[in-house]
Amino acid sequence: MRHIPNALCILRMLLVVPIAWLLNAGEYKLTLWVFAFAGFTDGLDGFLAKRCGWMSELGKVLDPLADKILLVSVFIILAVLDIVPVWLAATAVLRDVTITAGAITYNALYGYPHGNPTAISKINTLCQILYLLLAVAARAGEWQPDVTLMILGALVFVTTVVSGIDYVVVWSRKAIEASRQQRGLAR
Repeated sequence: MRHIPNALCILRMLLVVPIAWLLNAGEYKLTLWVFAFAGFTDGLDGFLAKRCGWMSELGKVLDPLADKILLVSVFIILAVLDIVPVWLAATAVLRDVTITAGAITYNALYGYPHGNPTAISKINTLCQILYLLLAVAARAGEWQPDVTLMILGALVFVTTVVSGIDYVVVWSRKAIEASRQQRGLAR
């Protein structure tokens, strides 16, 4: 049972393929359901991991990886299909590329970056999922786009930028401290 959260993360990654195929085929109503299910697994895996004590080191890697794969893929596809603005998709992708590059660099220089997502990062993920769901729902004809989509898009932009800056500042400080400790040990 303790592997259920990790299995949900893997499932979320695998759902990217049918979501991409459905979007490309113009099957927006079905995409909406599959993407909503993928978004639901994001909340469920975290809930189960914390509530049941099923947290693992693997899960700490799989969960953000699954989020990044799902959200970046959907943002790129929807931007290519002209469903979401390219500048908003680029902002989301740039944030995730920056975070991923920073984590890889930190790991190479100082070891595994033991960290947890910040509150603003969790808010950003939720806003991105809701925005993408509403954008697909609008294309499917299940929801009429109005000022709500525009406001949510602005909220996605703000939380993406703030979250990205937060990660850069926090992890830059940790890297400086780790560097100081390494130099202190080398002396």
